[in-house]
Amino acid sequence: MNTNPLQRLNESGQSVWLDYIDRTMLHDGRLAGLIERDALVGMTSNPTIFEKALAEGTAYDAQVAAAPPELSSAALFELIETDDVRTACDRFMGVYERTRGHDGYVSIEVSPSQAFDAEATVEEARRLWRTVDRPNVMVKVPGTPDGARAIRRLIAEGINVNVTLLFAIAAHDRVIEAYLAGLEDRLASGGAIDRVASVASFFVSRVDSEIDKRLDALAGAASGAARDHLLSLRGRAAIANARLAYDLFERRFSGDRWSRLAAKGAMVQRPLWASTSTKNPAYRDVIYVEQLIGPHTVNTLPPATMDAFRDHGTVSRTVDAHLEAARADLAALEGVGVSLEQVTDQLLAEGVASFQRSFDTLLARLGRKTAAVGAAG
Repeated sequence: MNTNPLQRLNESGQSVWLDYIDRTMLHDGRLAGLIERDALVGMTSNPTIFEKALAEGTAYDAQVAAAPPELSSAALFELIETDDVRTACDRFMGVYERTRGHDGYVSIEVSPSQAFDAEATVEEARRLWRTVDRPNVMVKVPGTPDGARAIRRLIAEGINVNVTLLFAIAAHDRVIEAYLAGLEDRLASGGAIDRVASVASFFVSRVDSEIDKRLDALAGAASGAARDHLLSLRGRAAIANARLAYDLFERRFSGDRWSRLAAKGAMVQRPLWASTSTKNPAYRDVIYVEQLIGPHTVNTLPPATMDAFRDHGTVSRTVDAHLEAARADLAALEGVGVSLEQVTDQLLAEGVASFQRSFDTLLARLGRKTAAVGAAG
């Protein structure tokens, strides 16, 4: 029997996670079908995803109507999201057990307002971990400096962490260090580390979107060969940046320090490619999947990108190809005045702000839904 491209991704060593969740798909067989047919082995959520899920249909109306009236919108949302994530964890439990904790994870995110407060992040992550109460839940923590401090503490406590909103290599290095140090702290306190898992979610397409915009602006003021050179650099930064992140991953998870942890059963903190839908219609719709395939990685795909890759994706090892060309591409950008550091700093700030807006919109919508179902009752 021929395998489809999504199954071949799994066979190549890259795990496919779905970047979406809603209550209906957890119960109508769609999720089970994706797990069986497409080798889907995980799922992620965030405020934007839940905002979309709550906006569509009536799947949440009964729970909203039955909730205690004194619950705030934030508390009601946490009740809703933890129920969905717990159910999803149960759906993936077979994957988790079959892979011995390598896959089968479902992610739930701390509130965006905690992104720059390590103590608040730790407290909320602990609460979400206890409430979901499943070994295959991952708590998403932004990859800010405060997030990194929280990550070390959470890993030391045995809480699985999905580090989100990574754009810069330096930030990736910081959260790898937090993970390794957290494992060492846990060992020092007598804890086991063989079922503590983490992924580092490195965002991809947004890098090209911002850099292409800057290149277009520069090209608009240039002419001739200079203009052609600027335009030739479009669509090359994101993949180059991610490939260098993978190179960092390979270097940090080798050597004596890692060997000591691996001997105790530690799992690597896998790079997870996020924001892999193609924003520019001029680019191939699965480019950010096809160009970042390799072992010990995860790609979290929104439904449309998953469908596209199933239909016409090609699978070959690409994540560690052309590293010198990747470095040259990023150097060329610096040479024309496009600072990758400035871009990644901006994208992190925008990412936190975007999730906060989604969270605020979600709470407002939930408040209106609560009033509506109450009036209907």
